[in-house]
Amino acid sequence: MALFTGAMAFFRGLGSKSRPLSGDKIGLCKIEGMITDAREVTDFLAELRADESVKGVLLRIDSPGGSVAPSQELYQAVQELAKVKPVVVSMGTAAASGGYYAAAPATLIVANPGSITGSIGVRAEYVNVQGLLEKLGLKTDLMASGKMKAAGSPTQPLTREQRAYLMALILDLHQQFVSDIASARGLAEADVAKLADGRALTGRQALEAKLVDKLGGQELAMTTLREMVKADQNIPVIEGPEKKLPLLPRLLGASLSAVVQALGQDAARSSAGSSGPDGISLEYRQ
Repeated sequence: MALFTGAMAFFRGLGSKSRPLSGDKIGLCKIEGMITDAREVTDFLAELRADESVKGVLLRIDSPGGSVAPSQELYQAVQELAKVKPVVVSMGTAAASGGYYAAAPATLIVANPGSITGSIGVRAEYVNVQGLLEKLGLKTDLMASGKMKAAGSPTQPLTREQRAYLMALILDLHQQFVSDIASARGLAEADVAKLADGRALTGRQALEAKLVDKLGGQELAMTTLREMVKADQNIPVIEGPEKKLPLLPRLLGASLSAVVQALGQDAARSSAGSSGPDGISLEYRQ
């Protein structure tokens, strides 16, 4: 029993980083890939917010965006964190649409000149297979409790009324996006609305548009954060959220772990935005 318990403790520790027990620290939180579920990141940000020894947080974002509600949850978590301690964003290859949504409430945003950001807007899509079914000699009968319940069915064309209904949803989500960006960045809604036609911006263009504050990479962002919290370069860093992999990949090595992660990302991408009307994917995504 003792041997079994010790082995389990060892395997639980695989892949995790040791954390300093005392003294001031800086948090490093990563938002990577499609945004489909914000819980792990928001939980980690809440942990950093509650830890008084964490003096500031670097938020590293490399994401093209994703589902609407998780993007809003990230926005809210970053907003709450920035009320109590400095939050500096470092943009990687992309922090676009929902990725930019998450960045907006930070204390300071640093982007590489070539980072792809902005892309403020909402996209919706669904696959209509009616023509294919007809070629195969198949027909579907759809019953719904209301005329809008069937909007977006892959086997039925959209009526004009259903299209107007879906556009009203999209425009409301779009307005929420614009309002939150304007509030977080201290900009007029009219100025944000001019940029909110879905266009992506480079980091340099975003600086001119006042969507980011500084140009540079992660090292500059970390240096800026240390200056803000008056810490030297030796201050410990807590990094998260930790990637939780099943026991078997951890036992068999990094190559299998990479495969499992890739499969998980593919599955996440296929389910992104699935919370909209039947068959419709609503996303803050580039």
